[in-house]
Amino acid sequence: MATLRDIKRKIDAVKKTQQITRAMNMVAASKLRTTQQQLDQFVPYATQLTEIMNRVAAGVEPEGFPLLMAHEEVVKVELISLTADRGLCGAFNTNLIAAADKFIQEKEQEGLELSLTQLGRKGRDYFRRRKRTLRVFHEGMLNNPNYGDASALGQEVIDLFLTHEVDEVYVCYAEFINIVTQRPVIKKLLPIAPETMEDEEQELLEYIFEPSREGVLNDLLPNYINLQLLEILFQTAVSEHAARMAAMDNAVNNCKEMVRDLTLVYNKARQAAITAELMDIVGGVEALKK
Repeated sequence: MATLRDIKRKIDAVKKTQQITRAMNMVAASKLRTTQQQLDQFVPYATQLTEIMNRVAAGVEPEGFPLLMAHEEVVKVELISLTADRGLCGAFNTNLIAAADKFIQEKEQEGLELSLTQLGRKGRDYFRRRKRTLRVFHEGMLNNPNYGDASALGQEVIDLFLTHEVDEVYVCYAEFINIVTQRPVIKKLLPIAPETMEDEEQELLEYIFEPSREGVLNDLLPNYINLQLLEILFQTAVSEHAARMAAMDNAVNNCKEMVRDLTLVYNKARQAAITAELMDIVGGVEALKK
């Protein structure tokens, strides 16, 4: 049976762990608030740009725009897989890795060659243990999502697509639903597939293009890819902070329960020790009387 000193040491250790997890919870909550505000400010712009792109692309033939044209034969697929650089965020990384791994297996069963771009150390470590070669690896992009990183990554995959090194590009990321729900999503990035619009919606707004619709669209499509990637970085970053905040909150609650249970055990053990000492004293007194 554990001594009183051992139990007391365990209680102190759990209390220290509780302080650490509470601090991590507060840090994650602060980062979540900041990143979520950035996402909320960015989404209306991205939504409006998507609507404009769909309207502009609706009036042209895709043959003159390589980013809109699907390759005749799909042989090689590029997957951009996102995970966090650190753990302690519940099942966040596990769910993303499972979704990416399932997608890879499905494409390989179809007989397609797959190339992998990994963002985040957790995904890199997983695929490295399974001897899967990464085409390129980036870390730190979720710490501060910005247009510079998104545009560099976007230009990289656009060049791969235009040179026919890959025929399709997909992204595996986390979509932020709410504080407790972050859903892994596989999204097709290239070739771009504009959403079809109803005739009534199309007639509501007409644009005047200068110099031409085709010239505007050629400039618009790469920026559309970059903004899609930036939104994906924001979504995944917010999801990571939310998952870590929830995990640390659960850890704090578990520490409270452990402290309560250990304190109960400590009090019982101390009471048993006091009772044993009293019994020894009473027994000694009775022996002296005899």
